[in-house]
Parts: sequence; structure tokens; C-alpha cells
Amino acid sequence: MKTRNRILRWLAACALCAACGAQAKGIEKTVDYSVGDQPYRGYIYYDSAGPKKRPVVLMVPNWMGTSEANRRQARQIAGRDYVVFLADMYGRDQQPANPDAAGKLVGQLYGNRLLLRTRVKAAKEQAQAAVKRLKLPANAERIAAIGFCFGGSTVLELARTGEELDAVVSFHGNPSLDAPAPSQPPKTRILVLHGDSDPYVPVAQINAFLDEMRTAKADWQMVRFGGAVHSFTDPDANQPGKAMYDAKSARRAFAMMRDFLADSFAGR
Repeated sequence: MKTRNRILRWLAACALCAACGAQAKGIEKTVDYSVGDQPYRGYIYYDSAGPKKRPVVLMVPNWMGTSEANRRQARQIAGRDYVVFLADMYGRDQQPANPDAAGKLVGQLYGNRLLLRTRVKAAKEQAQAAVKRLKLPANAERIAAIGFCFGGSTVLELARTGEELDAVVSFHGNPSLDAPAPSQPPKTRILVLHGDSDPYVPVAQINAFLDEMRTAKADWQMVRFGGAVHSFTDPDANQPGKAMYDAKSARRAFAMMRDFLADSFAGR
């Protein structure tokens, strides 16, 4: 009888877990907005079964913009922990069809840091406004920004505007840009995750970033992954010696991001 009761309780627990899992649902919402007279479209991701007041993560994707692969990544990062807002840095009808087109768009923004900052600040504002307008399960005042490659550079530029953020995480982004632009001391914690063998980021850029952070007395960390090149978290990257997925480094980098965000959000 005791054994039978234990089995019945176990089956009931399994049924409850299955029911909870069935109720969980990954949500995608689009957010159309304007910067100046140009239309933009961001994407929101969250799981319906997560906490009611989870943090917001502004995600700036790599140079391919709001592509299907980058939307899928945003959904995965959101999980049950965050509401993720995937930023549009180019314009609703300007998403690049190939790397050549992406390179031209990125080059224009790298050459105009003030425009780059205007667009990413607009995305942050839209993310916070959407939480309130759409009554999303999040706290709009708890917000971090993460970015990949071009997106990593972009969220560091957001930090340089002095915007109020809980944390900024850059994955294999250029940590300093050449075009001049006035900067303020960052008011946020910064984590830079960098492939030590990245051929696209000169040592001079690394040193410039280190000098900048030290001078600003910022709360920052940089982790360099031995042997990793550019785009080491991107499963589609396959240019040996240049841009290449590295499963071990990617796994460690995402774990570091989650620990960093959890610690940054803990006091809010």
C-alpha cells in the first residue's frame, strides 16, 4: 500500500510538471517606432511562465540585424529569466540581406558615433516604454544591455552616453571606435568578453579601452578567451582563423553573462 501511494504521488507530481510545462509559452511581440522620420521595428521575447517582474535585457544583435537567427538567439537568451528587447539599428526596411550589405551599414554607423548612440538610446527607451504600454511581466527600471560583435560595440557606446543601466555586456565587440565623440564616465557595470586571437580587434583598441576604463574609474571587467577568434559565440561563424564558433568559450561566456547580470540585478 505504501509503495502504491508513493507511485501515485510520483505520477501526480509528474502530471503537475507536465501541465506547468504545457502552460509555458514563448512569446514574441513586434514594436514599431520611429527615430526621426524613419520607421524601426524591434522584437520582444519572453516566456509566459517566468516571474511576473523579471528584468529587461536590451539586446543589440550582430551586423545582420533583426535576422531570423538573431531573433532566435534573443528568444533563447530570454528564457524564463528576462524580457528581451531585440533592437533595430538600421530601420524597419533596411535589414541587410548579406554580409556585404551589413558591412556598409555598420561602416556608416561606426563613422558616426552620435547617430549610433541616438539609435541605441531610442531602442532602450522603446524597450522600457513597451514594458509599461504592453503590461509585460517585467520591471522597466531594471534594465541591462548586451550585444554581439557590432552589437557589443554599440552597447559600450550606450554606456559612454552615461545612460542609467544595471549592466552592459559586450560579446566580441570592438571596445573602442576611431570616430571622435564626447563621452561621459559610464554609470553602469561593464563586462567585455573577448576572443584573445580576434584578428579584427587591434591591440591598440584593447589598450585604448583599458586606459579609458581606468581613467573613468569605471566598474569594469574584461575576460579574454585563449584561442578564440571573432564571433566565437555564433554557431554560424565558420571562417577559420578569423570568425569561428568556439563551443567551449561560448558556453563559458554565456555563463559569465548570466552570473554578471544576476549580480547586477540583485540589488534592485
